[in-house]
Amino acid sequence: MSKADNLALRQQWYDRVIAHDLEGALELLHPDFVSHAQMPPGRDGVRWFFEMQWAAFPDHKVTTFNVYADDEFVSHYMQSEGTHQGAFLFLPASGKYLKWTFIDIFRVKDGKFVEHWVESDSFGMMQQLGIVPPLPQG
Repeated sequence: MSKADNLALRQQWYDRVIAHDLEGALELLHPDFVSHAQMPPGRDGVRWFFEMQWAAFPDHKVTTFNVYADDEFVSHYMQSEGTHQGAFLFLPASGKYLKWTFIDIFRVKDGKFVEHWVESDSFGMMQQLGIVPPLPQG
């Protein structure tokens, strides 16, 4: 796949996820898809994550800061934000408005995402929820 193809695939993914078109997004995953994120494996894990996130943050929105692609990989650095109105992972709803950043990296094979890695600012999210105290200043 070319860099342009991988950028187009990433845009399709983004558009479908933002539109809550989960079935459409799942079509962009290779049959051998593996996520290295800490969630259930494969397509079922992706479904589980987005259903949970959309329920927990019904006003969820994202901002894209940077997108990178080459002939095999595509990635983006983004910020998520929304009001924590439902259970998210092990966290009950807090009613707080949260912002956190994340980086997704996808490996592309045969025009679909075959591998995925994510790094998210979970520490910052825990601080906003009051689970982790703020770091000392100075």
